[in-house]
Amino acid sequence: MLAGSFVRYGICALTIGATTIVARAARAQGDPGRGPSGPMRQAAQLDLEGKTTDARVIFQAMIDSAADPAAKAQAQRAMAISYAFDGDCANTLKYEQLGIEYWTTREQAEPQNAFYQEGELADEGARVCIDAGDLDAAEQWYRKGYELGTKEPAPQTHPKSLWDFRLAHALGRIAARRGDAAEAKRQIAAARAALDGDSAMAAQQERFFPYLTGYVALYTGDLATAERDFKQALAERGNQRDPFMHCLLAMTYEKLGRVGEAKAVYRQAYDLARAHNPPAAFVVPYVRKQLGLSGPR
Repeated sequence: MLAGSFVRYGICALTIGATTIVARAARAQGDPGRGPSGPMRQAAQLDLEGKTTDARVIFQAMIDSAADPAAKAQAQRAMAISYAFDGDCANTLKYEQLGIEYWTTREQAEPQNAFYQEGELADEGARVCIDAGDLDAAEQWYRKGYELGTKEPAPQTHPKSLWDFRLAHALGRIAARRGDAAEAKRQIAAARAALDGDSAMAAQQERFFPYLTGYVALYTGDLATAERDFKQALAERGNQRDPFMHCLLAMTYEKLGRVGEAKAVYRQAYDLARAHNPPAAFVVPYVRKQLGLSGPR
């Protein structure tokens, strides 16, 4: 049997790509092109090993010694993710809000980027809150992300349809977590409509649709559909190395009583969770508990 209990389902990042939060913070600290700094790498590794208190000592030192407001904001964002490794929704939101406050100072100088970043930070905090089980905070912050992101003035570099899709995707998952299958289906339809209404946006975001339908199916008890849709999601280009989607498939196998398959896919998820971002922040502690893992990675 797997160690631990079968508990809540989290959410993977919709927009965090190959450039992690840690790498961005390192560049902001004056280390362009060479990857994360020594202290940043050390702190991220500590979070990945579950030594989050030690990691935050380093992140706080980086905040206190930041060379400029941009560097400080990036270190604060890394701190937010450190709290995510503990499932601490409130403190994650505290530091995401500090990042949003930095970007408000950039609205006149770079309005397209500033409003997008504000929306990103709000959505990032909301994802952590879903994982932590605080669905009310998650909904509040997803709606906040939508409000901020859609303030981007023309010429928009991120269309309103993107934020429509993200919000419907989030509200569908939240509804499923609340056991409201009818509302979840309405939000799936809204997400589908957003994709169908903007082919350019859909070219980038379509791969997240089966993740949504699989998530709703998993949490509303349709395990056959969940397995099918998570497998489809993981077959999509760009998703194959997503640790959270692997974790969701493993959860499905566990629910189905297929313990051997669940263990194997949990291990895949864990091995893929090497970044300092919301998917890893959920997967690493969750899988360590499920498989009874201990010690350094």
